[in-house]
Amino acid sequence: MKKKHSLDPYQLTTNSFESAPRKWSGILRRIGPGLILTSSVVGSGELVATTVLGAENGYTLLWLILLSCTIKIVVQNELGRYAIGTGETTLEAFDRFPGPRFRVSWIVWLWLLVIIVGLFSIGGMLGGISEIISTFLPGLSFKTSLWMLTIITMVLLVIGHYSLIERFAVSMVITFTLLTVACAFLLSQNPQYFSWESVIDGLKFTPPQGGLITAVTVFGATGVGAIELIAYPYWCIEKGYAKFAGKRENTLDWTKRAEGWIKIMGVDVLLSWFIYTFATIAFYFLGAGILSNLGLLPQGLDMVGTLSNMFTETLGNWSHYLFLTGSLAVLYSTVFSGIAGLSRMLADFTGMIGLYDKSHYRTRLKVMRISSMLLPIIPTLLFLYYQEPVFMVKVSGVSQALLLPIVGLATLYLRYFHLPKEISPKTWITVALWASTLTMLILMGYAVFYELS
Repeated sequence: MKKKHSLDPYQLTTNSFESAPRKWSGILRRIGPGLILTSSVVGSGELVATTVLGAENGYTLLWLILLSCTIKIVVQNELGRYAIGTGETTLEAFDRFPGPRFRVSWIVWLWLLVIIVGLFSIGGMLGGISEIISTFLPGLSFKTSLWMLTIITMVLLVIGHYSLIERFAVSMVITFTLLTVACAFLLSQNPQYFSWESVIDGLKFTPPQGGLITAVTVFGATGVGAIELIAYPYWCIEKGYAKFAGKRENTLDWTKRAEGWIKIMGVDVLLSWFIYTFATIAFYFLGAGILSNLGLLPQGLDMVGTLSNMFTETLGNWSHYLFLTGSLAVLYSTVFSGIAGLSRMLADFTGMIGLYDKSHYRTRLKVMRISSMLLPIIPTLLFLYYQEPVFMVKVSGVSQALLLPIVGLATLYLRYFHLPKEISPKTWITVALWASTLTMLILMGYAVFYELS
């Protein structure tokens, strides 16, 4: 007898369906894809880019933080809806987008370009982690700790211990987030670093002054970035949402099952949004209140050391190593889950361009493992060349931000032309999807105009 986990979640059948739970106890047991995304965005976006934005601009861009975290969840939700209703991955869905194509659609090639640039962010985080390891183990050279970290990551991904590491990473992210929120609360009690007047002013629209690149980076990296939006349906499929809904049938039973799992997915989206939004606001307050007032800007190989001031200024010097431990967990969970997502998308892409038969699940798994071995090496080499983790995170964030409007437009296209009509979203969700896409277009258009003028 085959184990349940040996079934290919990417191949839908007419006998794999299962009704979605209705009680909260059952619903909470079935969430998870959004938590994986949370563990993959807290590191580069919240810990690095958000705090740098606060250090550069103070509280004046709080409105951008809230907008960035909230505006993109409707796109995430609708991409998840499409995956559940069709069983198609995001790249398969985007391959339907009209326009020039060479084996696959131009939008898929654009995704590949952003993925390549996105390796800079992973390299920056690997460098930050190595900085922490070198602090804990001063006898170990920086390069040695970096390559040891790279090899360990490759081994863990290849031998398939992802579920265990993912649970550990998510728990550490939540713990560190709660600790950061606690520090932000203590910050609010210190008038030297915090005032409600500044927070209220930060909610008013104020164009960034001198920190536009970081602002664009934050919009691309905080909440769910473009790459995470594209990765989310893969996690939904591997969680079993599409398989449990079953292959599309023109029946009321199929519609009810699909809608049931879409509701489960919606809870997953909202829970992850709640966690990373609180984390992002807390990190921004710490950067705006402490780093900005101290005149500190994280850069170079001392990035983590500078960031640690956010804890030591509120909790005391004893919290320095507490911050390092938490940062290690947050950054590594981001690297690990990020590479895991990239390996799935790359396996999908190479199958789409005809390098192997994607219908053979064992072959897909082999390609995923090969990708997991190669992906950590490139960011490591990039970091050894640049050795500027903040710069590397910014480069990746900008590329993701510029991709966001295209992801929104592609999602709108799928909603109107390829989504099964039986599971079409409610009118207010469609309106929100339009609003999200237009907002991303306007913000990115403003950024490009600002840079060219």
